[in-house]
Amino acid sequence: MKKQNCHCPALALFSAAIALVLIPGVATAQPKSTNPSDQAVLLGQFGDWGAYTASPGGKKVCFALSKPTSATTEPAGRNRDASYAFISTRPAEKVKNEVSVIVGYPQKPSHDANATVGSATYVMYTQNDGAWVKNAAEETQMVEAMRKGADLVVKSESSRGTKTTDTYSLRGIAEALDKVAAECK
Repeated sequence: MKKQNCHCPALALFSAAIALVLIPGVATAQPKSTNPSDQAVLLGQFGDWGAYTASPGGKKVCFALSKPTSATTEPAGRNRDASYAFISTRPAEKVKNEVSVIVGYPQKPSHDANATVGSATYVMYTQNDGAWVKNAAEETQMVEAMRKGADLVVKSESSRGTKTTDTYSLRGIAEALDKVAAECK
């Protein structure tokens, strides 16, 4: 069963924000927005996590974002786009601390990804190149585990059968989430 509050358009916003903010040189290749508030703005970098805000369509969104500190594929050497982990807050939609990832490839249909923090594992449902916590009731617990943990490990499988493991350092996540909470009340 898929999580009822999936905000897949939010993932598109984050993808655009990544292109504009995090990937050098890509911003010039993207169409320029006529509204500067549509672009993500870095609120602060905290260890391996950045805190951002954007206002697509005039609705404020805040999120903490990180890139993996290590990534492996089986078989080795398979190409894929960049991957990212997000924790987003959208006050207008009453969404707070929604955990999601972009894995960098279309994922195997009807195949869940798994996220592990310490000894706790969370099932993530997948759609295209995104994944979200399947059981929304576990999301708060996962965020608290991430605040206290050392690493987040996400395992997924592509539509072509490539298995990936992305490891994200959780250094700085608590501070980034505190900044997001202060910005998006």
